[in-house]
Amino acid sequence: MLLHLANFLSQYQSDFQVVNYLTLRVILGALTSLMLCLWLGPWMIRKLVEGQIGQSVRDDGPQSHLSKAGTPTMGGAMILLAIAMSTLLWGDLTNLYIWVVLGVTLGFGAIGWVDDYRKVVEKNPRGLPARWKYFWQSVVGIGAAVLLYLTASTPVETSLLVPMLKEVALPLGLFYIVLTYLVIVGSSNAVNLTDGLDGLAIMPTVLVAMGLSVFAYASGNTVFAEYLHIPFIAGTGELAVFCATIAGAGLGFLWFNTYPAQVFMGDVGALALGAALGVVAVIVRQEIVLFIMGGIFVMETVSVILQVGSYKLTGRRIFRMAPLHHHYELKGWPEPRVIVRFWIITVVLVLLGLATLKVR
Repeated sequence: MLLHLANFLSQYQSDFQVVNYLTLRVILGALTSLMLCLWLGPWMIRKLVEGQIGQSVRDDGPQSHLSKAGTPTMGGAMILLAIAMSTLLWGDLTNLYIWVVLGVTLGFGAIGWVDDYRKVVEKNPRGLPARWKYFWQSVVGIGAAVLLYLTASTPVETSLLVPMLKEVALPLGLFYIVLTYLVIVGSSNAVNLTDGLDGLAIMPTVLVAMGLSVFAYASGNTVFAEYLHIPFIAGTGELAVFCATIAGAGLGFLWFNTYPAQVFMGDVGALALGAALGVVAVIVRQEIVLFIMGGIFVMETVSVILQVGSYKLTGRRIFRMAPLHHHYELKGWPEPRVIVRFWIITVVLVLLGLATLKVR
């Protein structure tokens, strides 16, 4: 919005042309979403407390979590509001990718909001039934996949790129739709599974978003794309602005979500942020890199799959409790230790993901 206003005003004052610089808009997008979250946070927490919209806690989990019962949840709504407002302010609104990522993010946010509302307001422990949750996730995920497939203008946009192998690009054809659906829905639910401790999910989300912003910026710049031996995909540079707003809003939310948390993001935030990372990775053709950088999300998801599979097949549990972060809590790790160590692992994984840009 402000980009288009600046372009109009530059006819009368050339100084406004500075807004055309993508790097400036990336920085301003991050700062805007950060400030919006810091501004909205106290008001939203107060409203959630007044509405008695508090988190329920399982009594079969770590005993230290029982004190968290009643902590305001659904705080992810302020993250989404900050992301949407900042992206609309600083992004190029003629760019299709901007609308795709916003649509997917807000669509999954709406699914999470319904689930949270039923759990904490209507006091329905089931929330949104799983079959309906996955149905609507599939509708949004497949819708985005089909749209991206139909609007692809070059073969590389629907090919699978393998990191560190610059000449390898596997044409996917219609399987691109399947892969895109799996990445978006899988990433969404992986982040949701990770969101079990104060600040555990949001900081890795911020770090992965920052890593993806580098890929988006490089993919959308002909010079950097050629130098780094990655495909040039016109328009993906604008996704750096979107990723920056995720990082800014995430840090703003972490201000209130850090241990001990004043507010939880709930499904409305976790499902949306996971889907956002997934759709960005798909557009910049870095699904495998997302798998690397989001290794914590992968570990948490795999731990649940292994736990459920082992119990159904053998009647025995592999972990003391799944997802994985609860296993370490029950082993005696204090919650802050689990959180910070998972953050450190994510920093390393994001750096490894970024290293694939040069090791080709």
